[in-house]
Amino acid sequence: MLILVFASTLSAKVKYSDFIDTQLQLVYSMNDANLTQHQIQKLVQKQEYMYEQELNNIMSNKQYYIENVQDYSTQIFSLKKVISINKRAGNGYAVIRDEVQLKSYEIIKNQNILIKNVLLSLNVATIDDFESKLNIYTAQNQEALSKITQKDYKDVLALHDDSGILKTAQENIREYNALKEINSDFIAFLYKAENKLYRLNKYSKYHIITPVVFIDSFTSVKVIDTFLEAYSLSVVKLLIIFSLILFIYFLRKIFYVALQKLFLKIDFLSTYSEQILEKLRKSIEILILIINVNMVIYVYNNFSSIEGVARVFNIIYGFYFTLIIYIIVNTVAAIKLNSFEKEKSNVKNEMINVGLKIINFFIVILGLLIVLYFAGVNLTAVLSGLGIGGFAVAFAAKDTISNFFGTLSVLFSNVFSQGDWIEVDGKEGVVVEIGLRVTTLRTFDNALIAIPNGTFASKNIKNWNKRKLGRRIKMNLGVKYDSKQEDIKNAIAEIKEMLQKHPQIATKETKYEYKTEYGHMAKLVSKDDLEGIKKTLLVYLDEFGDSSINILIYCFSKSVDWEEWLQTKQDVMEKIMIIFEKNSLEFAFPSLSIYDETKTLSK
Repeated sequence: MLILVFASTLSAKVKYSDFIDTQLQLVYSMNDANLTQHQIQKLVQKQEYMYEQELNNIMSNKQYYIENVQDYSTQIFSLKKVISINKRAGNGYAVIRDEVQLKSYEIIKNQNILIKNVLLSLNVATIDDFESKLNIYTAQNQEALSKITQKDYKDVLALHDDSGILKTAQENIREYNALKEINSDFIAFLYKAENKLYRLNKYSKYHIITPVVFIDSFTSVKVIDTFLEAYSLSVVKLLIIFSLILFIYFLRKIFYVALQKLFLKIDFLSTYSEQILEKLRKSIEILILIINVNMVIYVYNNFSSIEGVARVFNIIYGFYFTLIIYIIVNTVAAIKLNSFEKEKSNVKNEMINVGLKIINFFIVILGLLIVLYFAGVNLTAVLSGLGIGGFAVAFAAKDTISNFFGTLSVLFSNVFSQGDWIEVDGKEGVVVEIGLRVTTLRTFDNALIAIPNGTFASKNIKNWNKRKLGRRIKMNLGVKYDSKQEDIKNAIAEIKEMLQKHPQIATKETKYEYKTEYGHMAKLVSKDDLEGIKKTLLVYLDEFGDSSINILIYCFSKSVDWEEWLQTKQDVMEKIMIIFEKNSLEFAFPSLSIYDETKTLSK
């Protein structure tokens, strides 16, 4: 008798939760056959409203529901003991009453486990992953429910007896059936609200769940959301999107200040921080716009990344990362080159240009690898494939490789530099730039010639600028055959004396200060030939020509500049003309004399 009283007391105090108890009352009301369609519709709307409220409550207290799963272990343990005792005592109605109550606890317990599992599965990468997890956990719930609900107890509900225990058992059966219905409705609601669940979890993760729930509680917001749902939008989503756009827009100024401080902390960039930021401004503006678009898509897709879209944005970010490095390097380089030009640095321009091109080449390769990585390409396979395909690439690009090594040869052999006047393979001009593949010449008729650098390894190069003192002046002066020997001899002596005393003509007495560069390899060579020094001065009677007696004049101007050389040469020629006039000498020119032999014979 004591056991029966205990079981009856336990059954009378059954309370699951405010939500479940209210849902039970709604199910009982909806199962009333006397209700009109309008009344049922109102009850359904109330039920959906309560599910929405409970969902907000669960997501607002997510961690509590994960850590405190109510499993009714005490109640279940007690009921199993009571059932065992009543079975031995032959109390059939009491066994059914407690057995049904135990199953009701099991249903609620499995529902609570389902809630916990669903909450834990919300932390997956995408909503598709969450849907897969949801399918697994609801299947587990249904499998457990099928084991619990194998018996329907319709025969017990059909019994008519005045026994209080039977009536309690029948009430428990009705509650048990209602709980099964609530469990099914709950699962249906989970699928209906899976997007919202995933979205609310993101709000919870970013600690904005409370204001979101508060905004959603307004009736006007609910009305607007019904129209926006067709476009996968909501009032909260729109508010977040606009807030992000404004936040990122105003954040750019802070970003510029932070970037400038970062540049100031880096020693080799601090001097150029303003110029770098000026060059980066447009790229950063575009990058901020791209980030805005990316964030809008992310929020629109319920704070979930779309694999294809995310990959495209990652590729864009990789490109801009490379572009920013490229801009920084080239901005610093441009400023440095300008300072080198002003300071007339000894650093060779072509070394700087080629070095900068090599750095830019590696920046491009780095950027390409980053873009390929974000595009999903297996870089390990690509890099390992380079070894296998290296021979084929080298064979196909042999000319390019030849030109590259030609560049190195030109740079390190110091054969010519930018601005030098050179002649190679029949092409003549001033060196504009020594590139990685070709060297460009500006010809004297103002055309531009590009010569592959590989050519310089196999062709003779004449460099007119590799001379420090002495540009040759060579003349053959012809005087008439009827000139007197003494006059010619005096003219030769005066010309030689004039040249030796000329301020712009190099002689053996002309002084030149040789420069010793200790950083270079020692060489046993003539200093004059190494530096390009010529002081030879020759004035001699050279030959008896067909129509003249020829005098050779061979000397060098001190200046190697073309215009100064021309001025010196002109002055020398004018002085020679004066000397010829002084010595009664005339310049001979090719002539032909004809003799009439018949007249000679007649005489």
